[in-house]
Amino acid sequence: NSQDGLLRLQDIYNLDLNAELVVLSACQTGIGEAVSGEGVVGLTRGFMYAGAKRVVVSLWNVNDAATANLMSNYYEQMLEEDLDAISALREAQLKMWKNGEFPYKWAAFTIQGDWR
Repeated sequence: NSQDGLLRLQDIYNLDLNAELVVLSACQTGIGEAVSGEGVVGLTRGFMYAGAKRVVVSLWNVNDAATANLMSNYYEQMLEEDLDAISALREAQLKMWKNGEFPYKWAAFTIQGDWR
């Protein structure tokens, strides 16, 4: 049944994206489910199947305030410093590290997909 505001994995697979980057900044967005004969099925695989070249996901529960800070720094690195998605995430994480933020607040985020 259709439910307003609910995006299901099958809906993602049916998208036709031409996206360089998809950012999923919520908790455990990089965790999938092991399906016999299919491997790990989750949001990362869904968005990549739909046409995203790279997907930023988190591997565990993340703190809202720290995530907001990380994402602000991340987009700033890409838009103002003109860094690519991978370098921008690294720089945003290093900035938090240098500001005394413990890794559990920012290290959950990783980029899956094209490394270039």
